[in-house]
Amino acid sequence: MQKDIEITLLPDQVEQTEVIKQKLAAGLKLSETRIKGYEILKRSIDARSRKVIFRLQIRVFVDEGAVPEVYHINYPNVSEAKPVIIIGAGPAGLFAALQCIENGLKPIIIERGKDVKQRRRDLAAINKQGLVNTESNYCYGEGGAGTYSDGKLYTRSNKRGDINKVLQVFVNHGAEADIAIDARPHIGTNKLPHIITSIKNTILNAGGEVMFDSRMTDILIEFGKVKGVEINFEEKLFADDIILATGHSARDVYELLNSKNILIEAKPFALGVRIEHPQAIIDSAQYHCDIRSEFLPPAYYSLVEQVGTRGAFSFCMCPGGIIAPCSTGENEIVVNGWSPSKRNNPFANSGTVVQVTLNDVQGYDPLRMLNFQSEIEKAAFEAGGGNLVAPAQRMVDFVNNKLSIDLPKNSYLPGTKSSMLDNILPNFVSDSLRAALPLFGKKIRGYYTNEAILVGVESRTSSPVRIPRDKETYQHPQVKGLYPCAEGAGYAGGIVSAAIDGINCANAILSAS
Repeated sequence: MQKDIEITLLPDQVEQTEVIKQKLAAGLKLSETRIKGYEILKRSIDARSRKVIFRLQIRVFVDEGAVPEVYHINYPNVSEAKPVIIIGAGPAGLFAALQCIENGLKPIIIERGKDVKQRRRDLAAINKQGLVNTESNYCYGEGGAGTYSDGKLYTRSNKRGDINKVLQVFVNHGAEADIAIDARPHIGTNKLPHIITSIKNTILNAGGEVMFDSRMTDILIEFGKVKGVEINFEEKLFADDIILATGHSARDVYELLNSKNILIEAKPFALGVRIEHPQAIIDSAQYHCDIRSEFLPPAYYSLVEQVGTRGAFSFCMCPGGIIAPCSTGENEIVVNGWSPSKRNNPFANSGTVVQVTLNDVQGYDPLRMLNFQSEIEKAAFEAGGGNLVAPAQRMVDFVNNKLSIDLPKNSYLPGTKSSMLDNILPNFVSDSLRAALPLFGKKIRGYYTNEAILVGVESRTSSPVRIPRDKETYQHPQVKGLYPCAEGAGYAGGIVSAAIDGINCANAILSAS
């Protein structure tokens, strides 16, 4: 007999099996001897009151032994099967490839960047020398932006597909089993490369192909139907189906589609800064303590405030994290954040951004939002003075429109330069942030402080372009066999939702065949 129950535990009790069994027996009103085992279904932290607790949803096995469920997927050999070209080796591309194999199709992944091992050298050059390899960086390369940008798996996309399948695939390829039960699962940048390599090996062992240093330079189309792609202006590959999973930073892909008169649309996005605090400030406020308990993870936050007609909100919060330079081109500053699996760095950072609507950028050019985004990034580069030094300002100084005399110690390795962020951000973004930050301070004690630094700019929150597709077939309305996918097409926002969209595109191809 199985029974599901929720129990609460103090932080130091979470790993104590006997305490858990006592709580289960008391909650079910039966003898401990009848509990033959249990399985944790979900685990979350509840810090709403002064006493922080863990909430656990548990399946209890009463009078019968627990039978562990083994999640297994059969990946047949597809080396001689019908090919599907997948542009991009991020989570959407990798999970699309795995699903293609499940469906008896041969995936051929085309990735402009390098594999995870070779990619490390280019990231070192970005951080230490301020040098950007435009084909291999935090956004381009095996695993996509997520590989070296944290690995947060939290998503609200439960209506789009099977979240558990995505999590279990990660577990089967080396992720900790806890990601399947934690309310806010997180792998960590230090562990993701090995997991991504394992997924690639599964694809290769099943007869799929993965090509690195291979940039798509043209899409081959005849009579409104895809025929294949051109790689690096030379090689041509042919297939009847192409999944376009390039991520939100591949501006050349949008420009290619536009030049070929393939319909794309300008899309709203969000723009702002990355804000960093000492982690101890966030811990103290969220856990109602002076010093965080060793049994609690570094605290996170989620903030949103309506300022007039605009929303200002936190985005991609990284407890115990690092601010990273995520530029993909020369003479631009783009910042993002990531955390290692232990989240043990002394700072907490989060994107803090404001909505940018289509009405904010006049015109009818489908690339106008992208061009606007690019102009802000170039202005940030000029303000920093080069070598990816980022313009920055203390929080209270920013709100008071004051140049910071100095800047606090922070995690951004290329360096920061005291600047007036008003000179970089458009007025409606600056004004909204200036109004929202003191209000955020009323929600989190200690948040509004000059110990916090604002680093510019956080601009790649989502794609500024949407590539349209049919809701049923997932194909572009003008080009049969072209499947716009995930973040780069405007249909996902994170690792899990991108992976789900990749799976859905692969299943759509099977349905159409």
